[in-house]
Amino acid sequence: MRLLYSEAMSVTGHIPGVPSGRRRLSAWLQEKLFERRIVLITGPLDDDAAAEAAAALMALDAAGAAPIELHLDSQDGTLESAFLVIDTIDQLRAAVRIHGRGQVGGPALGLMAAGAHRSATPHTRFRLRQPTARLTGTPDQIAAYSRQQQELLWRLHARLAQATGRPAEEIAEDMRRGRSLDAQEAREYGLIDEISAAR
Repeated sequence: MRLLYSEAMSVTGHIPGVPSGRRRLSAWLQEKLFERRIVLITGPLDDDAAAEAAAALMALDAAGAAPIELHLDSQDGTLESAFLVIDTIDQLRAAVRIHGRGQVGGPALGLMAAGAHRSATPHTRFRLRQPTARLTGTPDQIAAYSRQQQELLWRLHARLAQATGRPAEEIAEDMRRGRSLDAQEAREYGLIDEISAAR
């Protein structure tokens, strides 16, 4: 995992006047998707996106056992956010079908591995790459956070290895190299079960 060290405080989150990487859907559109048991994650998989997705998944699971669709278009994110959603999916009674579209990469790949069924559109791109973390604080705090991040990264490698049938060492090396896959290559790699047919 690439770590950017800094002794100074860093500013994170939304800065007023700067467009967010994640567009908000209208309340009407969110309601329509929710009625159809569809949850959408777009843009960086940060704390807010993960909390919103986890809450939606839990609400849909409480409403019934029919399968839930999670549509994923996220190139990056944090390991903590990814595992919040992964742990939520693991606890649900309802099966969660993950559908990749656009670009899926970094920690968001772990969500693909958590799905009961995994598919993608024909033009989806997958990027196996390690997350970048910006660390601030004292040397002891940075060292402790770095150890925590490395442990989560190993868990991500293990999860992807289990889903793809490939050795965790191969997953780790491909993530270090930043390997990129198209939908067909992702199916051959084991990241997805099928490519959605055009209608």
